[in-house]
Amino acid sequence: KNKMIKITFPNGDVREYEQGVTGLMIAESISPALARDVVACGVNGETTELNRPINEDSTIALYKFDDDEGKHAFWHTSAHLLAEALQELYPGIQFGFGPAVENGFFYDVLCKDGQSIKESDFPAIEAKMKELAGKKEDVVRKEISKADCLAEFKAAGQTYKCEHIEQDLEDGTITTYTQGNFTDLCKGPHLVNTGIIKAVKLTSVAGAFWRGDAEREQMQRLYGISFPKKKMLDEYLVMLEEAKKRDHRKIGKEMELFMFSERVGKGLPIWLPKGTDLRIRLQDMLRKIQKNYGYNEVITPHIGSKNLYVTSGHYAHYGKDSFRPITTPEEGEEYMLKPMNCPHHCEVFAQKPRSYKDLPLRIAEFGTVYRYEQSGELHGLTRVRSFTQDDAHIFCRPDQVKQEFERVMDIISTVFSTFNFANVEAQISLRDPEDREKYIGSDEVWEKGEQAIIEACKEKGLNAKVEYGEAAFYGPKLDFMVKDAIGRRWQLGTIQVDYNLPVRFGLEYTDEDNTKKTPVMVHRAPFGSMERFTAVLIEHTAGHFPLWLTPEQVAILPISEKYNDYAKQVAAQLSEQGVRAVIDNRNEKIGRKVRDNEMKRIPYMIIVGEKEQADGTVSVRKQGSEERGVLTVADFAKKITDEVAEQLKATDIRPED
Repeated sequence: KNKMIKITFPNGDVREYEQGVTGLMIAESISPALARDVVACGVNGETTELNRPINEDSTIALYKFDDDEGKHAFWHTSAHLLAEALQELYPGIQFGFGPAVENGFFYDVLCKDGQSIKESDFPAIEAKMKELAGKKEDVVRKEISKADCLAEFKAAGQTYKCEHIEQDLEDGTITTYTQGNFTDLCKGPHLVNTGIIKAVKLTSVAGAFWRGDAEREQMQRLYGISFPKKKMLDEYLVMLEEAKKRDHRKIGKEMELFMFSERVGKGLPIWLPKGTDLRIRLQDMLRKIQKNYGYNEVITPHIGSKNLYVTSGHYAHYGKDSFRPITTPEEGEEYMLKPMNCPHHCEVFAQKPRSYKDLPLRIAEFGTVYRYEQSGELHGLTRVRSFTQDDAHIFCRPDQVKQEFERVMDIISTVFSTFNFANVEAQISLRDPEDREKYIGSDEVWEKGEQAIIEACKEKGLNAKVEYGEAAFYGPKLDFMVKDAIGRRWQLGTIQVDYNLPVRFGLEYTDEDNTKKTPVMVHRAPFGSMERFTAVLIEHTAGHFPLWLTPEQVAILPISEKYNDYAKQVAAQLSEQGVRAVIDNRNEKIGRKVRDNEMKRIPYMIIVGEKEQADGTVSVRKQGSEERGVLTVADFAKKITDEVAEQLKATDIRPED
């Protein structure tokens, strides 16, 4: 009889099983229904296949499709299923990489002889994927030597896979997964069988350079998504249709918030007057909170000496993602478009001697930075080459780190609640324990930073997921994800602890005992960037912004031109009370004016005619409502200002001490 091992479940329950038990067997021992629904399992924190034997005491989590880990395994196998279908339909096709991503999967491919895959080919590819899934092929994992792996993929004529094996993989770490006639290099995890993939949809095709290198071959990246039930795919497609209606590029154009110009340059947004007003209001909201929390605002240049970014380490780590250095007539002098604000803020700290009494020093800036995004990656305001971060850097003593971290968490949670982002998730991003070479700094300082974040989350009652390998190169971080009104997840605010940059810049303060000490730096950006936050907000609200933020709060609609003068009087009275109103004095019927202003997403319309002029009133109609009420202009102005005050009440937050 096999040795017995202890299996610990997420709720702390412990059960004994025979050595060699699998995740699927454990699910079957609990209930047949659970065994039908599980798609992968987590053993000691590592997601793995349900048929992998467990040979020692372990913790286990059983993942269904609804879990992120379950989706990842499901979509990973679906990417292989796509490649298997393409291999049959396009003989000689070359494969690059094919991972699971947040919403589905993709595969980078290169057809032979200049052939290309178009959207019109999708139905045939989807049909082939369904046919192959219907065969319920087992997904078989195999450990393989580098030499055998290279021989296998050379025989298959897979040039890019061979390059990947030769350049990136080491003996003893290589695994392949096979389903039917398709074998792929892969670390997993996967489904045990393709039969549970019941619904697939290819969503788009785009260009992608091999290894993201613009000097290399351009491949085609096919995106898709899959589900264990057709009903789930149908619901997803409805959500996609809704997402198209909410597309911030479309709404931004309709509302005249921002624009792009080929002449100005790709990925360089221009904020139009209404968008600029909206952006200034966003900034003012955060400025008010920051002032209460003791931040000092600075303005730094849009460029900096290349040496500044060499000192900070950004040039070595992000050089390829920055714009090329700018040379000047002076020999050896090079500048860069600012890729980050933090090196400039280090210089602000270093401007004069600092004492422990000066700390924490909180430096904030709405600082515009520049990154060279590949043109194929640009997307509206969410992926741009020029963007403004609501950046701040807190320089503090080691004993102040946790409190400062918690205060930033309070600011971020206030921002999210002000915009009704009710569904907020957090991720603690730590070092990759297997690859410590890519991080700056000693193990000791990293452990301090990681511990400060974990403790702050516990004390704030924030249920944060831990992800290894997702930290910035200079320190661990806490990232905030929000779900919008239609359930999509967006990464927004971030807080990062940094023990390394102050050392690189030689920053110091005089401590209580008169010795020189190095401050700790905390980076934070509640919005992330003004551009990305605005894009997410547009899609979350479908352009129906909160009353305090929206560019135009009230549209005044005179019934005919006879009442244009009264409309102007009303607009002037509202303006005096800080209400933003616009007059629609077109020679159109009132029904047409109402419809058109509904389309402009203006929260309130007030109709003025003979009776309103005689009584000094306005007839009020709220966006999306048929009901009308009559108010004096003063009462209507108060209604608006009261509503705005209520919406902004949360921003009166102050630190607790």
